[in-house]
Amino acid sequence: MTQGILSIDQGTTSTRAIVFDKQGKALCSAQQEFTQYFPKNGWVEHDPEEIWQSTLTVCHSVLDQAQALGVTVEGIGITNQRETTLVWDRATGKPIYNAIVWQDRRTAAMCADLAAKGEQITAKTGLLLDPYFSATKIAWILDHVPNARSQAEQGELAFGTIDSFLIWRLTQGQAHVTDTTNASRTNLFNIHTMAWDDSLCAWFNVPSSVLPRVLDCAADFGTSAPGVLPLSLPIAGVAGDQQAALVGQCGFNKGALKSTYGTGCFALLNTGTEPLASTSKLLTTVGYSLNGQAYYALEGSIFTAGANVQWLRDGIQVIDNAKASQVLAESLDYDHGVVLVPAFAGLGAPHWKPNARAAIYGMTRDTSNAHFARAALEAVCYQTNDLLHAMAQDGVQSTSVLVDGGMVANDWFCQFLADILQVDIQRPVNMESTALGAAFLAGLQLGLYANVEEISELKAIERVFTPSIDPHIRKACLARWQAAVQSTLLFAQANG
Repeated sequence: MTQGILSIDQGTTSTRAIVFDKQGKALCSAQQEFTQYFPKNGWVEHDPEEIWQSTLTVCHSVLDQAQALGVTVEGIGITNQRETTLVWDRATGKPIYNAIVWQDRRTAAMCADLAAKGEQITAKTGLLLDPYFSATKIAWILDHVPNARSQAEQGELAFGTIDSFLIWRLTQGQAHVTDTTNASRTNLFNIHTMAWDDSLCAWFNVPSSVLPRVLDCAADFGTSAPGVLPLSLPIAGVAGDQQAALVGQCGFNKGALKSTYGTGCFALLNTGTEPLASTSKLLTTVGYSLNGQAYYALEGSIFTAGANVQWLRDGIQVIDNAKASQVLAESLDYDHGVVLVPAFAGLGAPHWKPNARAAIYGMTRDTSNAHFARAALEAVCYQTNDLLHAMAQDGVQSTSVLVDGGMVANDWFCQFLADILQVDIQRPVNMESTALGAAFLAGLQLGLYANVEEISELKAIERVFTPSIDPHIRKACLARWQAAVQSTLLFAQANG
């Protein structure tokens, strides 16, 4: 008999479900994209019901596949796009507004109004005061949906990141919970006390009555109600997508560094049981928590990575599919001269400029689709280099990076990343580290694994990319990048 775990990976542009066996092998999977809404400049929303229906669709598909393979599914792990904010009616379970996505910048003015509290907020949460995080999104919904704030104060509304919403729906309202990693991304959770913070709730004007109960990443989150899925299953593991990828990459040791290239890029460095405060505008966050012990991480956030490729495909339509970006990139030399600063949703670490906007430099009449494609891929590598430089300034130097996410299937991208970072890039056999991490966490709670050491034995590297670029070429590339970033920041400043 083969035992399996259903992993729900609810991402920014699609929802996936994968059934993994105990060895971490994906046995069956399904994926469904859903709609991105951009109501105003800098606004990004999702339809919660579309997310829920996509989740049901992919889960039913893989559970049917698993049954056909004779796999016994033991439980559910959930990983999700972080910070994306939902508020729903406790009585009906229906959201009162669309999901406000992590990329959304509508609350920039609200953050500016709270600037005097910035240092205190960072000291408590490890985060910066930025529209990226959930707190100002919650406040915006309560202030802009008629009667929402009074309903919240009467205990009639519930807030959740996507994991909480899915668990609520899966359990038919029996569980309003989240895990420590998602809670740590709200700007309302004190990462030192590991609890919701009354002062933070007051500063952001968020009533504590809307907040979910916070559990460890491997815990009893409830059981899917009969009839929701083909099987009634325990929900046993939850983590935000980037922390789940750290677990999926078996980054349990202090100093382990992983970088995930999905819609955005997020580099997480395991700093152990003590939070490390950054002097370089990196985030201090909960990496994962097990058995009441928190393990912390230093994080650098890039808001668009794979989203750059999606923009090439859907926005300006210079490629038909993601694979075409590699072919186009390989057709140009290093001195092609075009630089994209992909600040489509502002610039993240280490700049944190929510009002910055994307710009392209160095175009001529010869500029072609290939230039756009290569510049979009190169930009992600340059931004990752900025993150590692910031980590080095905080006293942490890495000699290798564990990578995962859809972009790392591109060999050219991985090699250019190694060249720019000047470290080895380790690509795992299973590049679905995010979904795998959720499965590992559920497996711990369900007793399929005795401890994280047993999980670490399953780690397998498919290929290592080593730096090979001429140092003079690298220096010239980085100089062009820095000039483009500074120009973008000046333009943002001129436009308020």
